[in-house]
Amino acid sequence: MKVAVAVETHPGERRVALVPDGVKSLTGQGWAVVIESGAGLRASFSDSDYSAAGAEVIADLRPCLADVSLLATVQAPSPLLAAALAPGTATVGFFDPNDPGQVLRVLSERQATVFSFDLLPRISRAQPMDALSSQATVGGYRAVLCAANHFGRFFPMLMTAAGTVPPAKVLVMGAGVAGLQAIATARRLGAVVRAYDVRAAAREETESLGAKFVDLGITAEGAGGYARELTPEQLAASQAALAGEVARSDIVITTAAVPGRRAPILLTTPMVEAMASGSIVVDMAADSGGNCEATKPGEEIVVGGATVVGMTNPASTMPTHASVLYSRNVVNLVKVIQSAARPRDGQSGLGELDFTDEIVAGTCLLAQGRPVNLRAAEILGLEPVSLTTEGSE
Repeated sequence: MKVAVAVETHPGERRVALVPDGVKSLTGQGWAVVIESGAGLRASFSDSDYSAAGAEVIADLRPCLADVSLLATVQAPSPLLAAALAPGTATVGFFDPNDPGQVLRVLSERQATVFSFDLLPRISRAQPMDALSSQATVGGYRAVLCAANHFGRFFPMLMTAAGTVPPAKVLVMGAGVAGLQAIATARRLGAVVRAYDVRAAAREETESLGAKFVDLGITAEGAGGYARELTPEQLAASQAALAGEVARSDIVITTAAVPGRRAPILLTTPMVEAMASGSIVVDMAADSGGNCEATKPGEEIVVGGATVVGMTNPASTMPTHASVLYSRNVVNLVKVIQSAARPRDGQSGLGELDFTDEIVAGTCLLAQGRPVNLRAAEILGLEPVSLTTEGSE
C-alpha cells in the first residue's frame, strides 16, 4: 500500500501532512510513501530529509496517483489533484463538511473514500489522532504572541527605578484547547488573566492554570465536550454581562467555536469601542466568521482606539511544530484505517473497509464517493447512505 503527500495549495498554508518521522512510522507498518518535491519546505523539512526517512520524492505527484492507496493532506486537496486520483482512493485531512467547494463533487465522482479530522469522534481512544486539538494548541499559543506583538506595553508587572509598570489584563473567551493554551501562555508572560466559557466544566481547568473564571450564570454544555450554540436570548444576556469585563481588559482573545456552524458573536462593535485606546482583540475564530462583530478575516482594523486582528489559519503560522503534531495524528488515524482494511485477493490498496470501528465510521465523509454525512449529501444533491461492515447501504 502506498501513501502520497502533495504540496499544499491552499493560500497561506505552510504545514505538511507528514514529516520525516511520520514517514518512518508508516514505512515501518509496511507502507510505501511518496512525497511531492517541496512539500515540506515551508515547514523546514527538505526533500533530502524525506529521502533519508525512506520516502520516494518525485517532482510531480499527479502522474503517480494511479497506484496510490491513500492521499494525506492538511487542507482538502485541490480539484485538479482530486481529479487525478484513481477510483477508490482514500484521502485523510481536514475537510470541513460545510465547505461547498468543487473538490467534494470531484472526489465523489472519483469514488473516493474521504476521512476528515473535522468529524473525529470525541472519545478517549481517538485522542492520539485528534488533529483539531493539536492544531488548536498551536493556535492558542500563537494568538497570545500575536497580541503581545501588537500591544504597546509589557505583559508582566515590572518594578523599575523609573516606577512600577502594572501587568496587562487579558480576557480569554472560550476555554477549550485553544483557550487553555492561550491562558497558559499569557500567564507565562506575566499577565493577569480572566477567562469565560459557557461550559461550567471549564472552571476547574481555567483556575488550575492560574486564571480567574468569569461566571455569568449562563451554561451551554454540548455533546462530546463541545459547547452547544447559545439561544438568541442567552447570547444577548452574555454579551450584556461581558461588556464590563471587556472594557476593563487590555487584551481580549476569542476562541469560541461551535462545530459545523458559524462562530458565535461574543463581542459587538460597541463593546470594542468601549475598550481603552491601545487595547487589542485577537479573534481566533475569524476563519468561521469571527467572535467579534467587527472582525475582518486576515486583516487588522482599528475600532475606536482598539486594534482587532482577524487571525486566520493560526496553526500555519508555526508550521514546523504544527506539522510534527499533525503528522502524528495522521499516522495514528492511518493505523486505525489500516486495521479496518480488508485487501482484495491479488490487488493492492486498502480494499473493503470495516466500518464497525467508531473512529473509521465517524471520520468518514464520503464512502466510495457516496456521502455518509448529511451536509455533504445536501451539497452533492444525493441521499446519504449508512455504513455497514461492508461499506455499503
